[in-house]
Amino acid sequence: MTPARPPRPVIVHWLVDSAVALCVIAIVALFFGVSIWAIVIVALALGAVATPFTRRAEERALAARDHDPNPDV
Repeated sequence: MTPARPPRPVIVHWLVDSAVALCVIAIVALFFGVSIWAIVIVALALGAVATPFTRRAEERALAARDHDPNPDV
């Protein structure tokens, strides 16, 4: 059984969520000629919005993993 661990820090969630947002919007936005700095700012804002949701999802997943009697199946 894996030992319990706390969820990752909020900054990690924010950075990962921002990176995902950047990847999602970069191709389309660059096609339309949007500045890279505008894309980065929007991605950081979207990452900040998504952070509480992804952190709660990780907390739920860790709690479910801790209470699962047979995790190998």
